[in-house]
Parts: sequence; C-alpha cells; structure tokens
Amino acid sequence: MQGRGVVCAVMITARELNRASLSRQLLLERERLTVPDAIRRVVALQAQHPASPYLALWNRVTGFAPAELDSAFIEQAVVKATLMRITLHAVHAEDYPVLRAAVQPTLYASRLGFRFAEAGLTPADADELVPGLLAFARRPRTSAEMQAWVEERLGAEKKDGAWWGLKAYAPLHHAPTGGPWSFGFRPSFVAAGTGPVTAGRAAEPQALQTLILRYLAGFGPASVADVAQFAMVQRAPVREALRALDGAVEQVQGPDGGTLFDVPGGPRPPADTPAPPRLMAMWDSVLLAYADRSRVIPPAYRPLVIRRNGDVLPTLLVDGYVAGVWRPVDGGIEATAFHSLSQAAWDGLAAEARSLRALLGDREAKVYSRHHHWWAKLPETEVRTL
Repeated sequence: MQGRGVVCAVMITARELNRASLSRQLLLERERLTVPDAIRRVVALQAQHPASPYLALWNRVTGFAPAELDSAFIEQAVVKATLMRITLHAVHAEDYPVLRAAVQPTLYASRLGFRFAEAGLTPADADELVPGLLAFARRPRTSAEMQAWVEERLGAEKKDGAWWGLKAYAPLHHAPTGGPWSFGFRPSFVAAGTGPVTAGRAAEPQALQTLILRYLAGFGPASVADVAQFAMVQRAPVREALRALDGAVEQVQGPDGGTLFDVPGGPRPPADTPAPPRLMAMWDSVLLAYADRSRVIPPAYRPLVIRRNGDVLPTLLVDGYVAGVWRPVDGGIEATAFHSLSQAAWDGLAAEARSLRALLGDREAKVYSRHHHWWAKLPETEVRTL
C-alpha cells in the first residue's frame, strides 16, 4: 500500500530489521525502567504461562526484581487479560481499554461463534449477559463461581459453551491468585471496569490506529501483514487505518522490495550492532509479532520452536536470532543449540544462565516442566548444561 504523496525512499536490510526489533524490544541492552514503563515500551508481554512475563522482563530490565511485577499486578498498574491473538497478555492498565477496543471484532467473531453458538446462544444473548456478569465480577471470582453464575441463568447444558465465550469476550482481567508467578493455572476473574461492551462487529478506527502506532513503535518497521498478525485483525482495516495515519507514519522499503511502515524517528541500529545472548521466555512476544517470523527465527528452526499445538518453546537468542532452546534441569540450565556456537556465545549464555537460575531459585526452579516432552522430538544437536 502506498500512502498519499509518500515514497519508500529508505531501504532496510533483513539484518537491520532484526536489530530494529531487538532495540525496540529492549533486547540489545537491558534498561533501568519501572515495570509498568517497561511493559508500555514493549507494548505487551505474552502471558499464557504465568512465568513468562517475569522472564520477559528479566531479559529486558536492568536489575529486574520479580516482586516489582507482583506489586504491579496486585495494584493493577499492570493487568493480565485476553487481548491480541485471543491470547493472554500483560499490559499497562492504561493501555488495556484501547487495545481491547482495537481487537474487539476478533473477540466477537471468535468467542461468540463456535462453542458459544453451539450452545444455542446468539451475540444478542452475550450483550444481555455481560452487564450482569461484570456486576458479579466487581470483586474477584473463581472460574467455578463464574460458571455457577452462568449456569443459574442459562442452565447446565449451556453453561460450558456460554462461559467459554464470555470469559474472553467480556472485559475481564485475570485476578492475581498468588503462587510463584502471581497467577496459577486455575484463574480468577475481575471486571475490567472499562464500561459496557459496544457492538463488536466493527473495529473502532481510533483504537486500531492507536494500536498500530504502538505496535510500530515497539516492533517496527513492519508490513500490513505483520500488524494483522500481531493483533489478529483483518488486513483491510489495517490498510484503512494506515491510510488515515498518513503523515503520522513513514514508509520503508523492506528486503523483499515490499512496503513497511514505521513511526518517524523509530530506532534502526546498524546491521553490525552487537546483540547479546538471551534466554527467552516461552511465547516471547518478539517471536510472534510478525507474519514473517524469519526476522528473529531462522525458517529451518521455526517448526522446532513453534510446535503444532501452539506451544512456543523457551529459546536461545544468539547474535539476535533463535539458535536453540533451553530448559531447567538438575544442576543448571540445559541449552540445546541447533547449530555450532562459538565459545564466546556459550560463555555469554552461561552468564545469562547463572542469572536466570538465581531468579528461578526463588520462584520455580523447574519452570515450564510440563512442556519438557517436546525435547524428545528435537534433532540430535549439541547440548550443554550451563
């Protein structure tokens, strides 16, 4: 898509794109930021696994203390909710309303169809149920309590399908339940307090424009397809929003000659900028924020780290690209490299592993252990315990 009177005068290489992403995601150098400010800088943190936002911040923030994120969740400076790609994210509380408004059409289409519809319910039923559900959830409610509320109104046969749809469609936050990472695997819910849900069939143009600007600041330069992938919204409204933002965004010619978009002044470090090794969390946002994931994941490694069921394994980042996976084991962090690494890379990973072990030792030494079955399906490569 070409903007009015704007040409792609600037070209960017694939490696420069990689460095731009790492810079904006605080992965070229840790910075000293508060937890809410760091999360706002990187837009959102994937939070399907309770530990992942903590490990994501450890990778990005100088001197990160997990207790800071505990407090941010308790004080609701940071909230956890279903947002982009219909998955759980941790976001700055002030960003939640606009991000939710931007992706509401996706939540509407995905959660009020399928199991919700199979239960014999319609979107009109959802609109009728949501205000009462939110009133019930003014204080934290367990999933069982929420299901009981739904069953009381719709009956046992419709309960499961109705709650499946409503728990993502209704503006609900996950309420902290304690444990090593603030949230366990049995969620509780609390009303987001963002007001009534508006009709969800169409995107709110201003909200989508805001999401796009935030996304470009945190992940750009990026294509229409990249934006659509990040938010899981259709490409047509993304193009329309970018046209409306003409003058607020600039265009860059990508490595394949296609048009990328960016915020003016967004950092684009040189291709030879050093990228330190990192031990990335499961589902880290930088691995999932693009339609073309080769920006960070070499194509040959993508099926090894992004499994068919949607699991995204904790990865080694070496020279800015995925180079393997890691998991905690007795005695250290087991690193599986998909190709030969230099001794300097191994030394850098070992230093990161020492820091990670200290963080995990106070919380959950065997984090992600329920996903270790994937290691049996990895190819035979170099494995070291760090």
